[in-house]
Amino acid sequence: MDEQRAREHGPARRRHHGPPWGDPPDAADGTPRSRLPWRTTVALTVLVLVGSHAAARAQPHREPLDPYAHLLLLGACGLLLWRHRHPVPVAFGTAALALVYLGAGYPYGPVLAAVAVACFSTVVAGHRRAAWAALGMLWAGHLLIALWLYRRLPPPGDTGATPGQEMIIASWVLIIVSLAELVRLRRDQWARERAERAQAAGRRADEERLRMARELHDVLAHSISVINVQAGMGLALLDTDPEQARSALTTIKAASREALGEVRQVLDTLRAPGDAPRAPAPGLGRLPELVEQAAGAGLTVVVTGKPPRLLPGADLAAFRIVQEALTNVVRHSGSRHARVRLEHGGGKLRLRIDDDGPATGAEAGGSGNGLAGMRERAAALGGTIEAGARADGGFRVLAVLPSDDREDR
Repeated sequence: MDEQRAREHGPARRRHHGPPWGDPPDAADGTPRSRLPWRTTVALTVLVLVGSHAAARAQPHREPLDPYAHLLLLGACGLLLWRHRHPVPVAFGTAALALVYLGAGYPYGPVLAAVAVACFSTVVAGHRRAAWAALGMLWAGHLLIALWLYRRLPPPGDTGATPGQEMIIASWVLIIVSLAELVRLRRDQWARERAERAQAAGRRADEERLRMARELHDVLAHSISVINVQAGMGLALLDTDPEQARSALTTIKAASREALGEVRQVLDTLRAPGDAPRAPAPGLGRLPELVEQAAGAGLTVVVTGKPPRLLPGADLAAFRIVQEALTNVVRHSGSRHARVRLEHGGGKLRLRIDDDGPATGAEAGGSGNGLAGMRERAAALGGTIEAGARADGGFRVLAVLPSDDREDR
């Protein structure tokens, strides 16, 4: 249900956080919107028609607005319905109709607003050269009409344009393109920011999934290893030593209960990441409990050194590293003895876990998920992990994690 709700409301949220101007494309790949911009086009059409009649009253020397003039005005505005789907043809089409309108001697006025909107949309859509070309065509055509063809075109008795008037037209063209370029740059910046936010959210989700996978692996691998050893012992002693078999079953029950509790805690944080956990995260303070669990699996662990006080993240990582190292001894080593040594000083905590080997069963090298998880935990804190066989046939895990210097003194 949560995933379905996210799918239903996700696009709406993306549209809500868009830029304050216009409507961004609906599709993620930037394809144009499916709806035509009826409301803005109708509003602009009314503005152009009303403004053109007002301009005609102020320019009595120009040709009066007749049905052909209205047809040209409606055609230029009507093309704007497709300015999002086909911005380049609309830009050239509105520029051409405006040029015909002015060449026919009709009054100057809001017809140029249709060209401005079309070229603005073309620049924002990324077709900068096409917008420049359309505006250049309009200005060049107007120069031709105002400086040379005005004698042959209506209205009769028209005079040529002055350089100042042409500079005004050129300034108008530059203002349109400059504003469109500013909007395009802002939209590109907004798109980059949205992509960066999406990538950051994806990275956070990946890191959270990886953290959960490490937690579940460490909890389940250790507990199941203890259960496996005790189950084998219980089966072997079921007929010859029922009391020892009962003790093995008791250990299995305790280990499974502990594993269920830790798995439930991990899943609770996954379901409600904003809520506080029901139990504190494990740390080196639970090292005696870990030694007891290992003893239940037939492994004797000798701990030397006093655990320092660490920040919660480092404390959890240190505990999981020791837990995983002891789990590997249970699963992959023929030795039933392990040594854990803790040293801290100089802002560093050094964990060393040794067994005397030899390796049995699966390969005990660093290619498994457990050792990879230990390395990821240490690397996330700025520490290091070294794991490998010793010259005498045993195996060693050496972890160096950062600690607080004030706590070392």
